[in-house]
Amino acid sequence: MKAVHVPSNASLETLSVVEVEDPGKPGPGEIRVRIEASSLNFHDYGIVSGRAPTKEGRIPMADGAGVVEEVGADVSAFVPGDHVVSTFFPTWLDGAPFISDFSTTPGDGVDGYAVETVVRPQTWFTHAPDDFSHAEAATLTTAGLTAWRALVVDGAIKAGDSVLTLGTGGVSVFALQFAKAMGASVVATSSSDEKLERMRALGADHTINYKTTPEWGKTVWDLTEGRGVDHIIEVGGPGTLPQSIDAVAIGGHIALIGVLTGLAGDIPTRKLMTKQASLRGLIVGSRRHQMEMVRALETIDVRPVIDSCFGLDRIADAFRHEEAGAHFGKIVLEL
Repeated sequence: MKAVHVPSNASLETLSVVEVEDPGKPGPGEIRVRIEASSLNFHDYGIVSGRAPTKEGRIPMADGAGVVEEVGADVSAFVPGDHVVSTFFPTWLDGAPFISDFSTTPGDGVDGYAVETVVRPQTWFTHAPDDFSHAEAATLTTAGLTAWRALVVDGAIKAGDSVLTLGTGGVSVFALQFAKAMGASVVATSSSDEKLERMRALGADHTINYKTTPEWGKTVWDLTEGRGVDHIIEVGGPGTLPQSIDAVAIGGHIALIGVLTGLAGDIPTRKLMTKQASLRGLIVGSRRHQMEMVRALETIDVRPVIDSCFGLDRIADAFRHEEAGAHFGKIVLEL
């Protein structure tokens, strides 16, 4: 069967599709899954581009959606034919976070889902939403669950709250959709007026071009009549955090999700303190969080926004498309 291997000199130019041994029959507590789709995330890009070193020969991609082909003894959660989606932290099943690295994350510390078939413990998957395609389900593992945890689990969002999203990547688009489904108002930022128009079509109440309005934190404050926003989906990191602190409401919540602007910078900690706002880092979520999100997706009107789909043999092209920053929503690999 086919799989993608990350070589020791990892780059988009050196990615290759190779033949690997079939994983065979599932053992006790395991399921055999035919992988139908994966989706691209910034973390995956770090692995395949060589920016985040991993084991030579690693199979990349954290997200995997597919069909259960066979179950081993003592499997109670799934039956053959079930549509399933993988989890980002396979050993974090429930409860408070206890993982601070990627040693168990598929595509990084262990082999991922750029492969036709896997045999894994049943706890490494959850059911996919009933009416989702495999491509749609594949967007949930990382981007969907990150937005869900930021707003619902950590943020305890409620109707009437306000949310600020940065950019138009997968997490930010999911955050907009979840926020609107739960009765919140949304301010969206982007450097592209065309993408901002698409965010308005998805329900954004206000949009700001951060290139033409570099002091967008003050603009958010003005748009909310001097109140600020209750929740901020902060994917930029040090380069955008000062503006996010300007934009957040007193007692508000900033979910620090990404570091797209770099790993270091000056942060106005005094302003954060005087606003009595919480700044909380997070990395995706637990299996329990994912099960709750899937249950919600079966009742609310939210469908993943898919920018484009690529075949497994075009994985490098898919990442070049992500690298260019031209996408809106999620980029998907279909196997």
